[in-house]
Amino acid sequence: MTSYVTLGRSGLKVSPLCLGTMTFGNYRWGSEDAEARRVFERFFQAGGNFVDTADGYANGKSEELVGTFVKDMKLRDRAVLATKFTFNLTEGNPNSGGNGRKNIYRALEASLTRLRTDYIDLYWMHAWDMVTPVEEVVSTLSDLVREGKVRYYGFSDVPAWYVSRAVTLAEYSGRERPIALQLEYSLVERTIEREHVPAAGELGMGVCPWSPLASGFLADKYRRDQGPAEQNSRLEVLKGGQNPVFHKFTDRNWKILDRLRSVAQRLERKTSQVALNWVIGQPGVTSTILGARSRDQLEDNLGALDFEIPAELRRELDEASKLDLVHPYMFFEPFTQARITGGVPVRKWRS
Repeated sequence: MTSYVTLGRSGLKVSPLCLGTMTFGNYRWGSEDAEARRVFERFFQAGGNFVDTADGYANGKSEELVGTFVKDMKLRDRAVLATKFTFNLTEGNPNSGGNGRKNIYRALEASLTRLRTDYIDLYWMHAWDMVTPVEEVVSTLSDLVREGKVRYYGFSDVPAWYVSRAVTLAEYSGRERPIALQLEYSLVERTIEREHVPAAGELGMGVCPWSPLASGFLADKYRRDQGPAEQNSRLEVLKGGQNPVFHKFTDRNWKILDRLRSVAQRLERKTSQVALNWVIGQPGVTSTILGARSRDQLEDNLGALDFEIPAELRRELDEASKLDLVHPYMFFEPFTQARITGGVPVRKWRS
């Protein structure tokens, strides 16, 4: 990773890959501490500078490890350190979760302690809580930027209308605006192409996909007729839970994986590398978040930056994984737009 890109319409420069640390401190399906350190060190040796964690990862253990690694390696000025708030770690206390001002300040102070720093480079709202007014979220995070405790902020796992309203409020009230979106995106999960990616482009926000390998489903370690190639696989551990994020074993997804394997064989690349490369090259994507349980997995993932998928093979992947055409999106397709323009091609001007 020898090149960097600004994150949205900001001056924050990040590497094209971001190290996700959800595996750090999670001993059910994640990394032991020593291996987490090896992954972290190798990521920075390879030129990465963007690290993503959250206060809810391993009940704060991930933040503690990241803070320790950054301090030990003297990386604070180089590292772009991102963490998140929203999820509740104290049963029975509604104000120790959510996106209200009280919890944001509480969560930030706790994260700063665990990360052993006095500021966060990028503070993510982890998810929409469906309760807190967007005005309160924008004003609170803007205040934190101006207090110097946060450099920038962004939103993860929110509706596109929410993002649009937040940016508009910030612009017209003279407050700091969000600079990025963090959302699930992969060959088997392309929903954000309908609303979020166009909104991000219009509003000047970078898109940081999480789970580009669909929790490991696209890493070629699963077969329809047998279990995973490695023990304690995340999808195997979590597939029986209520979270649909980990329900990847569907007939549609198996067909996409079959096509992905075919393309990878023709490119003489690993399936995981092609899946990552596809996400990295998608419109609007700024920095793709990858998670690695081991240094070997990280090395494989870094190889996704070393090649380009030819246009004809990319079209194969696009076609195999395309979204269903549903209302109202069929009205935005060329066959309907031609009825609006009188059959004359019209392109929107962009600066």
